[in-house]
Amino acid sequence: MSHLQLDHLHLRYGNAPAVEDLNLEVQDGELVSLLGPSGCGKTTTMRAVAGLLAPAGGTITLGGQDITRLPANRRDIGLVFQSYALFPHLSTFENVAFGLRLRKVQDAELRRRVGDALEVVGLSEFAARLPANLSGGQQQRVALARAIVIEPRLLLLDEPLSNLDAKLRLDMRGELRRIQRELGVTMLYVTHDQDEALALSDRIVIMRAGRIEQQGTPEQVYARPGTPFVADFMGWQNILSAGNVPEPLRRTHPAATHFAWRPESVTLGAGPTSGRVLARTYQGEHLEFLLDSPLGRVKAFAPVTAQWAEGSELTFTLPPERAAALRDA
Repeated sequence: MSHLQLDHLHLRYGNAPAVEDLNLEVQDGELVSLLGPSGCGKTTTMRAVAGLLAPAGGTITLGGQDITRLPANRRDIGLVFQSYALFPHLSTFENVAFGLRLRKVQDAELRRRVGDALEVVGLSEFAARLPANLSGGQQQRVALARAIVIEPRLLLLDEPLSNLDAKLRLDMRGELRRIQRELGVTMLYVTHDQDEALALSDRIVIMRAGRIEQQGTPEQVYARPGTPFVADFMGWQNILSAGNVPEPLRRTHPAATHFAWRPESVTLGAGPTSGRVLARTYQGEHLEFLLDSPLGRVKAFAPVTAQWAEGSELTFTLPPERAAALRDA
């Protein structure tokens, strides 16, 4: 049996549906990311699992126990929010200890568990500091330590890195993955950042309009998107109607409604199709070209030494072996 199981889950805000007939299983020790744009239902789903939103229908099972109607404080779930939600007047130690004090854990046991949690997140030497004297990354680690110290059956993280700068986000990605592996805790992670989901997850669940559009390993959703929505969300920027691609490719994938190519897959400077360069932008390690062509708008990368200017005509190839065949959801 799955560690966390959502069966035919229906969630609403008033009369407005937010999640419709969602089914999801999360295995013990697995890190699953709910990925999608704002309003797709990912945070709403997490709120229901946490006990902060009552389902309109369906069931939520954790460790074989039906928790659908169980109060949030009896679900044994750890939460890490985007805003950290630390108590400003409490030290790092006391912020982490807060949940244990509510559970009336004995003092010796409390000190051991808080010390262990701070060691896991690398903050042992900051136990006496107030949140105001910690960096953003350190505050996020305190929030994480507070969630893991209660030894939860499930850890929920809602956009936990979005308030950090780019470098800290990269550092914290690695720390989160290390901690999750070290503790073996089951984790449900909400994000709209594709790179974050790819770097952290055992499995990615891509949501759209309250439903699951596709799920799979990071490699599967990145390399083999199933629908135009997933392809676009995962960076396949050249998505063309099947009617605009060569006949041999359509014959190979007769059920496809669209085909997609990543910008790095497009070959510039040779091929059967010609396009006009609408824009040329410097991206550090490469140049990005936007072409207007009979097939539609095409985006492609080229070495920084490429000389094609805006307004010039440029031939290109869309390699059939690099295409993703897509079907409408």
